[in-house]
Amino acid sequence: MARALACTIVALCAARAVGQCLSDPKLEASFLAINAAKSLPTAGSCCQKDVCGLPCAAPPPVPKVGFVIAVGVAIAIFCLIGFASYFFVGGKTENFFVAGRSLPLPVIALTLAAQSIDSNALLGNADLSYKFHFWDGAVLPIGLGLSLIINGVFLARFIHRENVLTLPEIYARYYGPVVEVCVSFVCCASFISLLAGNLVGMAAVLGYLGGIDQTTAVFVSGTVLFVYTVSGGLFSVAFTDVVQSTIGIIGALVTAFWFIQNAPAAPPPSIGFPGYVYPDEATCKLYEGVPCSADADLCCYNAARWCPDHRNNCVADNGAYPIGDLPIFYTQMGEPSAMAPFPNAIFFNWATIFILGFGNLSALDFQARCMASKTELVATLGCLFAGVITFITGIPFSYLGAVTRFYYGPDSIYASFEADTCSRALGLPTCGLWNPDANAFLHLMTNQAPTFIGGWALITIVAASMSTSDGAILALSTVLSHNVARKLPIGISEKNLLWVARVAALPVTAAACLVASFTFQTGYLLVVAFDIMLAGTIVPLFAAFYTKSPSPLGALCCVIGGSGLRVLLEFALPKDGFLILPWPGDEFLDYGAASSDLYPAFFDVADDLKWDPGSCKQSRLEDYTGVDSLAAPLFGLLLYTLVALAEKAKGGPLITSWFLTPTPAPAPKDESLSTETNEKFSS
Repeated sequence: MARALACTIVALCAARAVGQCLSDPKLEASFLAINAAKSLPTAGSCCQKDVCGLPCAAPPPVPKVGFVIAVGVAIAIFCLIGFASYFFVGGKTENFFVAGRSLPLPVIALTLAAQSIDSNALLGNADLSYKFHFWDGAVLPIGLGLSLIINGVFLARFIHRENVLTLPEIYARYYGPVVEVCVSFVCCASFISLLAGNLVGMAAVLGYLGGIDQTTAVFVSGTVLFVYTVSGGLFSVAFTDVVQSTIGIIGALVTAFWFIQNAPAAPPPSIGFPGYVYPDEATCKLYEGVPCSADADLCCYNAARWCPDHRNNCVADNGAYPIGDLPIFYTQMGEPSAMAPFPNAIFFNWATIFILGFGNLSALDFQARCMASKTELVATLGCLFAGVITFITGIPFSYLGAVTRFYYGPDSIYASFEADTCSRALGLPTCGLWNPDANAFLHLMTNQAPTFIGGWALITIVAASMSTSDGAILALSTVLSHNVARKLPIGISEKNLLWVARVAALPVTAAACLVASFTFQTGYLLVVAFDIMLAGTIVPLFAAFYTKSPSPLGALCCVIGGSGLRVLLEFALPKDGFLILPWPGDEFLDYGAASSDLYPAFFDVADDLKWDPGSCKQSRLEDYTGVDSLAAPLFGLLLYTLVALAEKAKGGPLITSWFLTPTPAPAPKDESLSTETNEKFSS
């Protein structure tokens, strides 16, 4: 949805060629006359003041230098731990890929939690809860935690039992080399998006604290993560994950509960400004309102009480919350109109839970930890414990969105509005669109939180980014080297596979850095990553373990058909970027261009000076994102089922070929390869 706001602003700015503030030249001329000016904005002013009468946005606070030092020291410590794990690999491929299958339950639970509680589940969650509302952010940790629970119940024991190095290898065992390679490419596309999303989270903190541009911050983050990940493989990831997840989980909980206990829960009803009409008697009494001058039956802002000099030192706001905000609207996930007068992305939120809950079952990093577990039981319990930890850690963070809106929302001194917008639902002829501050949550941590807790929270976000990013880099390099490169006639063998994996990590990290640089949005890339997975890989994964005769041709049709339909629907379905279905009601209308120089209805003026909302020309929001995400896996399931039924009726496969012949498991190797590693780890 942040993309939609950006698109709206770009379109409005492009349309505003004839005026500095408004796209309509006649309306611009009217405001020029009102301001007795030759151009807008006037000197030392801004569009929202000259057009809407709102104070110009105050510059955001600058973080103290101590925060960047603390975060830098934490990153250095994490890297040293990763470098030290180089000595645990011992040049052995199995140790690099799956840590010698030696990880105990506490390590598995914490590393799985570390992969789940990434910067999307924390910073992305808080950002979405701030820009929109509680459930828009909470769906991220809910979906991620749910996927771990489902994985623990249905898949973890089977994944561990297969004794493989990578997830695509399971597809090879049941469906043959072509399905293995197809799934490998799907997984790589998915995890480049996941890695990019977490690079955004880490870069957002580094860029904000260090005052560097986003692209530089992304590539610095990518370089740091690449170097320590390739040194120790899954040992490097596991060791750092234990430290990062412990710091991160406790830090996230401390931060969330400190704000819940000590900060305002949500913005209260707006006190307004001189000439502001209160919406009800309760708000009138709250702020000691007085009878309005235009209509004595209405209650207005008490200027004598709150703004005695009529200019400076007034207690006032922008009137953005006539009846106040809430930390959570409990009906938001059940009623499309629950957020009125604001739109509610109810369908997309449910789709997000489904995408993350099921698409994440093909997550390379999750399943790598199941493979690295000591036993099947450890893999199963680790998933279940990690799922609960994700819920407990991530969901309270969603409450911080309302707290952030109190300090940096549309009623704060930092509020910025797009002057050339109107909204019928909000009753605004101008300044209908609020521009959320992309760094609002980081401002909150560095200014409103106690210094220690704020610094801890920033380290938590960086740790969450690093813990998932290193796992993603390792998973990508492992799949490219083991499942793709070994199919090529370039002389890759067990002897040089470890170095091939380390080299393969470089291009995938670079690709993720490029994606992150061009799509700098927290939360968004997480959903994209597992949307890619969900389309074609989940049905064959379940079929491998829960059908008597898994169908290689059915799996191939599912992977290609499901993924192909997902790509087709991405371009075929109407999508305006707002992620909201075309529900009825004025709140589901896009913002229109500024439509009048008259006053909104909540101003204390005569009726003939009040704006008619019907003059705001708005189009209905229409975005079917989520429909494609649900339709693609269902289509893949249909294809798999039809092929499997046809093969059952025939009594054999429809097509017999080497590329659809399951790859047999290799002969058991000497267990002494990882015995030494187990002893090291246990000691």
